[in-house]
Amino acid sequence: MNVIDLRPRGYCHGVVRALQMVKKVIQDECYPRPIHILGLIVHNKRITEAFSHFGVISLDDPKKTRLELLESVESGTVIMTAHGVSDQVIVKAQQKGLTVVNATCKDVTKVHDAVKTHLELGYEVVYIGHENHPEPEGVLGISKDITFLCKAIDAMNFIQKFPEKPLFVTNQTTLSRYDINVVLDVLKVKYPDLTFDDDICDATTTRQKAVIEQPVVDLCIVVGDSLSSNSNKLAFVSTHERNIPSFRIEGVSDINPEWFKDVESVSVTSGASTPTKLTNEVIQYLKQFEYTKKETWDHVSSLTYLDILA
Repeated sequence: MNVIDLRPRGYCHGVVRALQMVKKVIQDECYPRPIHILGLIVHNKRITEAFSHFGVISLDDPKKTRLELLESVESGTVIMTAHGVSDQVIVKAQQKGLTVVNATCKDVTKVHDAVKTHLELGYEVVYIGHENHPEPEGVLGISKDITFLCKAIDAMNFIQKFPEKPLFVTNQTTLSRYDINVVLDVLKVKYPDLTFDDDICDATTTRQKAVIEQPVVDLCIVVGDSLSSNSNKLAFVSTHERNIPSFRIEGVSDINPEWFKDVESVSVTSGASTPTKLTNEVIQYLKQFEYTKKETWDHVSSLTYLDILA
């Protein structure tokens, strides 16, 4: 199998910082126990499972907001995830006497700051993002006057709440350019004088660019969690921007050898919250794979939780 390792891939600076902060809390007994993470520190199940071996409790329920999840934490340390939270969550944690560690990515903080600034300047704010993702939850918690748009139809139906105000539009950092433009293009027709702040993070942009500019291959494999927005977008970009079929997998164990029946070349990339060793294991498997040799089909991961956090 001809395997092309697309670069850049894997951890972005926000994920590296968040993981380092959790490791520091684990190692430093000065932080009160138990250690809670309000949500998933990053969107990767293997990382969450690895931290659980050190007693870290990840609180995650898609039906509950961060504010609601905080209700169950009565003592110890609470870590805010890289996706960010609203100020109300921080204040409530402090009021409960908890030690707060804020691992919010600086790119997400930049969006929060821009939204707050434009609200103070008298703008009406529109935020483009994905439903049921923690990053929009944090931004929308800034003000009830922010309008959340996900699809083109949302933009078509959008009417300003405050027509006398100028319009400011920003976005979730992990979206693809396509996701934003299908909404933004409609808004620009209706409100040509709007102000748009493009807040796709650099890590998302460069990884998507690498997928768009990849050489012609038969198949693209994206290693990333099902909850990872940027991982899902890499697969989407491969399919829709380059017409290269793509599968998103969480690790080598998810590979279906039948995918490669007529495949001679494959590219591999990974989302910004995917451990490098997971991706490297996939690459090594594909390099030795031959469809006609069943002995090369075995694909059980040998990585331990210590490997994942290395």
